[in-house]
Amino acid sequence: MDRGGCQMSGDRVGPDQPGMISLEDLESFSEDQLSDSGNGSLEEEAEAMEEDDERLLHYWQDIARGHQVEVSQDMAEPIQQLTSNNEGRSQREHVPFTLLARKEKCGNVLYEKRQYEKGHWACITMHEETYEQSICYGFMRLMKYICQQNALGEYLGMTLPILTVVRTDENRSVMSSNVTVAYFIPNEHQAQPPQPTDSEILIEVWPATTVYTRPFTGPTNEVTIINQINTMAELLDPNGLCINDSFIVAGYTNPAHNNRQNEIWFLERP
Repeated sequence: MDRGGCQMSGDRVGPDQPGMISLEDLESFSEDQLSDSGNGSLEEEAEAMEEDDERLLHYWQDIARGHQVEVSQDMAEPIQQLTSNNEGRSQREHVPFTLLARKEKCGNVLYEKRQYEKGHWACITMHEETYEQSICYGFMRLMKYICQQNALGEYLGMTLPILTVVRTDENRSVMSSNVTVAYFIPNEHQAQPPQPTDSEILIEVWPATTVYTRPFTGPTNEVTIINQINTMAELLDPNGLCINDSFIVAGYTNPAHNNRQNEIWFLERP
C-alpha cells in the first residue's frame, strides 16, 4: 500500500451490522464481559487474558470486514491496551478551542466559528481505494503510536475528536483518495511530543486556526462528506473567507453508530 506524508493546508454493533472500528467498539468490552479470571491460578489467569485478547482482535476483524479492511495479528496488543487504559468518555481529553460565534435557526445550530490554538498533531496520510478504508488503516497506525509505539514507550491517552483532512476538486464534487488522519497530542505531551516509531507518522505543528464547524449525524463516506461540504458552503456564502479545496471531518463517536456525532470544518484563510 502506498503511504504518504501529512499536510495541513474517530456503540457496539452486532454481527449483522458491520461498521468501522473505533474506540467505542473497544469500550463495549468491559472487564467482566471479557474475562471471568481472578479465581484461578496464575497460569489460568494468563490463559484467560490471552483468550480475551484474541476475542477483542476477532471482534475488530469481524467489524472491519464490512469495509474490506484487514486487521492484522499485530493489532492485538494495541487493541488490548486501548481497551484497558480507557475508563469511559469522561477520561478522554478534548481538543481545546474558543467559541467566537454561533449561528442558529429555530433553536438548531447551523454552524459555529471557533479558534483553535497552535498545537502538535500526529498524522498520517493514506491512499486507499475508499475513504472508509483510509480512516480505518490510518487510525490503526495511530493506535500503535498511542499505545506505546513511541519514544517514551508509554500509553499516551486518547483525545477527541479524531480528525480526517479531505481534499476535493475546485467544484467540491470529487474527493481525493489522499486522506489524512490526525490525532491531537495530549496536553501533557504538547511541549515535547514523543516521536513515533512508525516513520510514516509525522508530528506536525498546526498553526492557530479559525474554523467554521457544522454538526451532522450519521455515517461518513464520500457521498455524505461531499453533501455536508456543499451544505456548509451554501450557509457561509461564497465570500472567499475559507479554503475551498481542503476540509476536515471531526469524529466524536463510533462510525458504526446510527446516530454518530460528526462535524464538518471549513478553515478560514490565513
